[in-house]
Amino acid sequence: MLFRTLKLYRTPILLILGCFAFYFSFAYDLDRSDFIKLIGLYAGLFFLSFKLIQMQKNNFWLLAGLALLFRLVFLFALPNLSQDYFRFIWDGRLLASGWNPYEFTPVELMEKTGFAMQQGLSLFKGMGSLSAGHFSNYPPLNQLIFAIGGVLSPGSILGSVVIYRLIIILADLGTLIVGRKLLKSFGLPEHRIFWYILNPFMIIESVGNLHFEAVMVFFLLWSLYLLHHKKWMIGAIVFGLSVSVKLLPLLFLPLFFNYFRTSGVADSSSMNDSKFRLKFLWFNKLIGFYSLVFLTVVISFLPFFSTAVFNNFLSSVGLWFGKFEFNASIYYLVRWAGYQVKGYNIIETAGKYLPMVTIAIILALSFFRKYTNSRKLLTNMLFAVTGYLLLSTTVHPWYLAIPLMLSVFTEYRYMLVWSALVMLSYFAYSNAAYAESYLLISLEYILVTGVLVRELFFSSKPYKL
Repeated sequence: MLFRTLKLYRTPILLILGCFAFYFSFAYDLDRSDFIKLIGLYAGLFFLSFKLIQMQKNNFWLLAGLALLFRLVFLFALPNLSQDYFRFIWDGRLLASGWNPYEFTPVELMEKTGFAMQQGLSLFKGMGSLSAGHFSNYPPLNQLIFAIGGVLSPGSILGSVVIYRLIIILADLGTLIVGRKLLKSFGLPEHRIFWYILNPFMIIESVGNLHFEAVMVFFLLWSLYLLHHKKWMIGAIVFGLSVSVKLLPLLFLPLFFNYFRTSGVADSSSMNDSKFRLKFLWFNKLIGFYSLVFLTVVISFLPFFSTAVFNNFLSSVGLWFGKFEFNASIYYLVRWAGYQVKGYNIIETAGKYLPMVTIAIILALSFFRKYTNSRKLLTNMLFAVTGYLLLSTTVHPWYLAIPLMLSVFTEYRYMLVWSALVMLSYFAYSNAAYAESYLLISLEYILVTGVLVRELFFSSKPYKL
C-alpha cells in the first residue's frame, strides 16, 4: 500500500523533497559572494515551486502546509544575503533599554561615554558603516517588532532572529488567509495566493533575510479586504498600521479618491439620507478614511516624537532618493545621459525630479482610471508601485513584495517574471568592490518590461496560472 502511494505521488514527493533540500542549502550552506551557487539554487527552487503549484493547485491545504514547512527550514539560520538584521536587533535593544532609536546614530552611541549594549560591538560591526553612520529609518510599528526581540532575547542574536522570523511567518499566514478570502470574493481561483506565499522570492527575502515587507503586505491586504466589504473605518486604521511598518503604502492614498467616488464602498445604508447628502457622502467618508490613516500613523510616532527626531527621520528617508543607487532601470539610463552631458553623477538632481514623475503617474492613475470595483483598485495600485520602482534609484529585491502580492489579484504576470529575475542583482555581492553587472541588470529589465509591454498592448488573453 505504501509503495503504491509513493509510486502514485512520486512526482509531487520528489518536487517537495527537492524544494526542502534546496531551501536547506540556501539557509545553512550559502555565502552571498558565491553568486553561481546562489542563482543556481534560486533557479532550481523557482522551477520546482512553479511545477508544484501547477500540479497541486487543487490541494490548498497541502500547499499551505508546504508554505509553512519551507519557512520553518530557515528558523535557526542567520540571514546570509542581508546584514540589515544587525540594525534591527540594535534598534530593538535600544528601545527595550529606554533609548529612542531615532535620536542617535550607532556611531554616535558607540562614542558616547557610558553607553553599553550586550553584543553591541558585534551588532555595530555587523550592520556595516553605511547603516551605522545614519539614523534609523524604520517606522514605529517596525520598531515595536524590533523591541519584542530586544525584550525576549536581550543577549542572543540568533534568539532575536528566531523571534523576528516567527512574527514574519505569522504575518505570511495572515496574508494566506486574507488573500484566499479576497480571491474567493473576486471569483478568482484561490490557488493564486500561492504565487505569492510559495514564491521562493518571498520565502527567502522575508523569512530568510528578515525583511518586514511581509508584515506590511499583511496589513495592506487586510485593509483592502475590509474596504472591499465596506468596512472603511477599520480598513483605514489597518492601512495606517501598514504605513507604520513601511512607508511605501503612502503612495496609494491618492488612488482612493476615485475608488470611494465610484465603487460603492462609501454607500449609505440609511433610507433617510437626502439625495444631496448621498451625492457627497463618498467625499465625507474619503476624508474620514484619510484622517484615520494619518491619525493612526501620527499616534504610532508620538512616543518617539521631537523636532530633532522628526528631522533625523526625514533626512534618513531622503537619503534613498538622493544618495543611494542599486538595481535601478530608468534612473541608470538618466544617469548615463547625465554623464554624457554634465560629466558627473546627477543622482541628486535625478533624485528630485524622478519622484515628481512618479507622483504625476499616480495622479493620472487616480483621476483618469476607472474604479468601479475593488479589483480595479488593486490593478491600479499595481501599476502605481510598478511606475515607482521603475523610476527609483534603488530597487532592492524585497521591494517587490507589494507589487507581487497585488499581481495575484490581476491578470498581469510580469511580476512573477520580475520575482524570478530580481535575484540577479545579488551579483554585486560576489566581488569586493560591490560592483553591479549592468549586463545582468539590463537582462532583468529588458525581460520584465518586455513581458509588461506584451501584456498591456499585445495580448488579448491573460496567462492562465
